[in-house]
Amino acid sequence: MINKVNIQSKLNLFHDHWNPKIVAELNGQHVKLAKLLGEFVWHSHEHEDEMFLVISGKLCIEFRDKSVNLSPGEFIVIPSGIEHKPVAKEEVEVMLFEPASTLNTGDNENSILTRTKLDRI
Repeated sequence: MINKVNIQSKLNLFHDHWNPKIVAELNGQHVKLAKLLGEFVWHSHEHEDEMFLVISGKLCIEFRDKSVNLSPGEFIVIPSGIEHKPVAKEEVEVMLFEPASTLNTGDNENSILTRTKLDRI
């Protein structure tokens, strides 16, 4: 079935942070929406690139040697193997594009933030 997706309507369906929701799939990729607040964990993805597109708010992606600040309408692609840590001082809404196999915490699995089964909305 082919349906359009209203990003804001989907974002209005949830309020939790650091818990991506799948909104679409294409070519082995998941399109996810997430709300972020606070600091995430340092991690990398050995085999997957990851793309963050900021819908609202301001997101900082920290790397070991620099930080990149993103505003609404801006995105960044983080190549596989690059260690990074997303930081949101205030709530940020993002769209993520990444292979379906991507674990949100990459190589830093933990019982609090790691999501092995994502909701589809």
